[in-house]
Amino acid sequence: MAKKTATKKKSVSKKTAKTSSKKGTVRKGVVAKAAAKPVKKAAPRKSSAPRRPKGPAWQWSAVETAAAIRSGAISAVETVEAHLDRMRAVNPGLNAVVVDLSEEALAAAHAADKQRAKGGELGLLHGVPITIKENVDYEGRPNFNGVPANKDLIAPSDSPVVRNLKKGGAIVIGLTNTPEFSFRGFTDNPLHGLTLNPWDPDITCGGSSGGAGSAVAAGIGTIAHGNDIGGSLRWPAHCNGVATIKPTQGRIPAFNASATAERPMLAHLMSAQGPLARHVADVRLALEVMSQRDPRDPWWAPAPLVGPKPKEPIKVALARIPEDMDVDPSVRTALRQAADHLERSGYRVSEVDVPDINGVWQTWCDIITNETVVLQEAGMLKVTSEDFHKAWGGMKAKANVLDLKAWMQATAARNGHIRAWQLFFEEYPVVLAPTTVKPTPGPREDTVSPERVREIFWGEIRFISAINVLGLPGAVVPVALHDGKPIGVQLIAGRYREDLALDAAAAIEKRAGVLAHRLWERIG
Repeated sequence: MAKKTATKKKSVSKKTAKTSSKKGTVRKGVVAKAAAKPVKKAAPRKSSAPRRPKGPAWQWSAVETAAAIRSGAISAVETVEAHLDRMRAVNPGLNAVVVDLSEEALAAAHAADKQRAKGGELGLLHGVPITIKENVDYEGRPNFNGVPANKDLIAPSDSPVVRNLKKGGAIVIGLTNTPEFSFRGFTDNPLHGLTLNPWDPDITCGGSSGGAGSAVAAGIGTIAHGNDIGGSLRWPAHCNGVATIKPTQGRIPAFNASATAERPMLAHLMSAQGPLARHVADVRLALEVMSQRDPRDPWWAPAPLVGPKPKEPIKVALARIPEDMDVDPSVRTALRQAADHLERSGYRVSEVDVPDINGVWQTWCDIITNETVVLQEAGMLKVTSEDFHKAWGGMKAKANVLDLKAWMQATAARNGHIRAWQLFFEEYPVVLAPTTVKPTPGPREDTVSPERVREIFWGEIRFISAINVLGLPGAVVPVALHDGKPIGVQLIAGRYREDLALDAAAAIEKRAGVLAHRLWERIG
């Protein structure tokens, strides 16, 4: 019987079109017939056109812009044209971009579209419009750094940060304003004039990356390059209501071939290149592109962009503000709001003393001032304006005059400060601190008097400048508006832990929102 059934099954499988009178065989035949009949595949859906983000292209984030260009939702040419139109509309009232690179940018955009059409490899910022601060080398152009006398300092090559951004596919649409020798916290110079804050012309756009901050807040470029030796990324980010990261020294390579001399050691160790953007995610993306290796910087470090996750909940130290700093109520409110945003995101925030913030700031002031006096002051004073002399005199007045022994002691003290902060981060991986403890000052406030300069740097932005001597990463993210003007806070983390600072900044941004959207409603 078993043999007969097997034979029958074999027969049915050969003749699937026939039906059998035997019940069991019929079932088998139906199954076989179904199996033999080719399965009709569903017609593939017609792929819908790539979606464009909402709003005009100049309002998109860098992340959105890069994705839209990559998918074909928009061309690089259309994107760049949108940003150039925006620049022509708002820059005359701001004076943020002082070198218009429209023709060069459009040529680069056409090349970017051709590369995409050919299926070529695309960088992370392929076709994305950006700006560069006019104090780093841009091949073929003078590195003015806000000083007319620098007209003959023609850059023989792009600086590492410019080269990395271009390699990443970014398209430079203009160069942004900076004060003379990038040495003021206010952006004004005899060459290009004063840069205004898009939120309010009666407050400063900050400095020295004031042109960068003003431009990106107003919608000129998705990312603005800047640099920071005493707050020159974080201060403009605060003033203009945008986000930034001052990376760990050595994260992003730096070098200017046009320079007539090498930078002194401590100035180099306290300075950092970095991005400003409206969105924290854009800051993170730009950091990745900017931080690629360049052999011209001997201090560049191949550190990973993401480190081990700290034990949760991550403890955040809300820095206790020294008693001699007169804190405006709006700043205390913003800090409390930022702390609440972090706590709602799963962080644990405690108000504590951070390691010797006063001593750290004084070490920064002493080192940078004495180095400048010995190696640069005479040359700078010969070619700079009276406004520069006033501002520099005020900064210099708070510094101790150091002989060689005192200089060595100051540099040794720097090591001790860094060690103390590194140990502090073992318990509190992130520090929440103010950018300034006062409302944003006027656009030329540092020319009022030497006393006013000391008051600003020591009494108001102490928590910004102090971090440079430590070489630590510090992010700034806007939190709120007070009387229509933006207020930001600073997130500080351990060496090469930009990821922790940016994670905390993103948690705040998620609840506070992107302030630039409110600015655009106001200025159109």
